[in-house]
Order: sequence, then structure tokens, then C-alpha cells
Amino acid sequence: MTTFRNIVLFTDTDGFARFREEDIPLPGGTPKALLSELIPSAGLQVRHSPPGVSSDFHCTTTAQWLVVLSGAMEIGLRDGTSRIFRAGEHFFSNDVLPEGATFDANVHGHCSRVVGDEPLTTLFVRTVA
Repeated sequence: MTTFRNIVLFTDTDGFARFREEDIPLPGGTPKALLSELIPSAGLQVRHSPPGVSSDFHCTTTAQWLVVLSGAMEIGLRDGTSRIFRAGEHFFSNDVLPEGATFDANVHGHCSRVVGDEPLTTLFVRTVA
């Protein structure tokens, strides 16, 4: 069976955001167009950010797929690692604040910034809670 490689941004058991990769099976469709199971969603949003924009550390409020439509963005983690996502790339953002936790600026979340001179356009597809 063929799979789709998915990058996941998640909150680990110690409260820190991390990246991991996982495969999504593609059991359906035809040999010309393999399909995953249907993944329910709660809506989508498009975001446009000009060059130079960056964010403070924050958590994702709702688990969501993020697809870069144009431009490039860097996601930075508390441990100093980062990844750059360019047009056509994606990740599943699920580094939500642990249940019952209060945001700790030294532990939780990730930051982001627009990379380069091109505006960033992203598509968010929220999951069903």
C-alpha cells in the first residue's frame, strides 16, 4: 500500500513542541489516483502575510492542516530547531496547549516568520474537535 508522508507539529509529554513524520495510508481510489480515508474538517481559512512578519511563541488553538500556497515560512521551536516550508509543502499543526495547562512562555508553543521577500499565503484546514 502506498502512503502519504505527513509532517506533524505536536506538543510532546514534556509540554514542548516537536516535529515528527508519519505516514497516512492511501487504501482507496484507483491505481491512477490513490486516496486516503476521508478526514473530517471544520472549515478552512486563507491567510496572507507580507514579507518581514513574524510571531511570538504561541500554541495552535485548534488542530489544523497548514498548506503553503505561495512564499515561504519558518516554524521555530523552543529547542532552537526550525523548519522552512515553501509553496506546495504542508504540515499538520497540533501543538495545542495541554489540557489544564497555563501558557508558559519558556516551554509551550512555536514561533513563525515569513522567509524572503515574497508575501506568504497559507491555507488552514481545521479539524473537527
